[in-house]
Amino acid sequence: MSRRIVVAPVTRIEGHAKITVHLDAGGSVESAQFHVTEFRGFEKLCEGRPFQEMPGLMSRVCGICPVSHILASSKAGDMLLGVEIPPAAVKQRRLANYAQILQSHALSFFHLSSPDLLLGMDAAPEQRNLFALTGADREFLRRGIRLRQFGQRVIEMVGGRRIHPGWSGPGGVQHCFPAAGRDEILGWIPEALDSVSLALDRMKRLLDSFRPELDHMGNFPSLFLATVSPDGALEYYDGAIRIVDAAGNVIAEDLDPRRYFTFLGEASEQGTFMKFPFYRPFGYPQGHYRVGPLARLNVAKSAGTAAADRELREFKQRGQGAVCQSFHYHLARLVEMLHCVERIEELMADGELLGDNIQARAALNRREGVGSCEAPRGTLFHRYQVDRDGLMTGADLLIATSQNNRAMNLAVEQTARRFIKAGPDTEPAEGMLNRLEAAIRCYDPCLSCSTHALGQMPIRVEVLDSRGRLVSEFARQSE
Repeated sequence: MSRRIVVAPVTRIEGHAKITVHLDAGGSVESAQFHVTEFRGFEKLCEGRPFQEMPGLMSRVCGICPVSHILASSKAGDMLLGVEIPPAAVKQRRLANYAQILQSHALSFFHLSSPDLLLGMDAAPEQRNLFALTGADREFLRRGIRLRQFGQRVIEMVGGRRIHPGWSGPGGVQHCFPAAGRDEILGWIPEALDSVSLALDRMKRLLDSFRPELDHMGNFPSLFLATVSPDGALEYYDGAIRIVDAAGNVIAEDLDPRRYFTFLGEASEQGTFMKFPFYRPFGYPQGHYRVGPLARLNVAKSAGTAAADRELREFKQRGQGAVCQSFHYHLARLVEMLHCVERIEELMADGELLGDNIQARAALNRREGVGSCEAPRGTLFHRYQVDRDGLMTGADLLIATSQNNRAMNLAVEQTARRFIKAGPDTEPAEGMLNRLEAAIRCYDPCLSCSTHALGQMPIRVEVLDSRGRLVSEFARQSE
């Protein structure tokens, strides 16, 4: 008789999800799926709102990466106005985005994934958590907390508060960056650089002890998509889209992110509220791709900062072409954290950051606006349509986590086939199941950002009698 194993909820991620593994009569894995079980209707909530309100509303999509949604939304508003915002406003937005990527990556690596990495995948659950880590390596964890605190403090100085800052909007930003903030930020830099370097060295030493996970926890060919600067370097705020394949070949270059809907599509599958984006010329599922830290390092030719460039060159040597092991998302995050600290330090020496011309003023000039940026988890797109009065008539949010959806499903299935072992009458060891969750944690998904599609909600109702026997059932699938 076949069996089903359900891991619910998946822990140490943002949002609600479960994993289902189907075993045959002999206990071998037949299939495995990643199910996103929450739904949030932000696209529908936008309708009828003035487009000027969108950045403040969109920051509420997520409490972990609100800056990304604010920036993508603000840029869509800039396009609706038909303006180029002043340099001081651009620098503020860039600074906030570097800080957000830094603090979010610190949360993912030190708080959510370090228990697995430092205490072991097979450690007992009561010993494999953040609290146990304080006893095992208190100083390492303290450094992670401080790195996140640094990123949040920068966001607070730029945006007025750490979570849901509302300072950026169509046409620019609302207030000047305080000159006194430069000295405080520069005071954090030496410690931040030292902490990221320590974490990088630690992670690289740990890799040999995770060889099975490297080889079988989401190691497969795919496309990789990210934003790059005109010279092909890492870029988080503005640039063109580049796509490479598993061999490192450039498949598409100089794609306009404002036209993302012409080269990216979204497929639907049963069992999840999250869609499956794909590269249109290749179709689905062949055109599935990955985004985020791993994709950005695979796509970029350079980092553009000295220390991160050295780490990027070493990182690229880990793959035959592109680096395809999902486990290397952890290492890629640390390289990006180093890059962000270096970029923050550079901006402190940029006189334009302190400029007082921070707003381009204009009336509505277009009926459609698109904004994009690199969020911690990958490329983010916001597309808005408005009526003649500037009221929203439609919104499309293409979230980074949803673009990794098929990759996460492939990672779960590959992990299950390699690590899940259970006899007809025995349950798999807890460490085996933890590896299923760890495969998802590689991607650091933000599920509440990603589930917002319009249409009917799928529902299944089962009527049971007093002895638990099925009397009748009703099912409605999503549109």
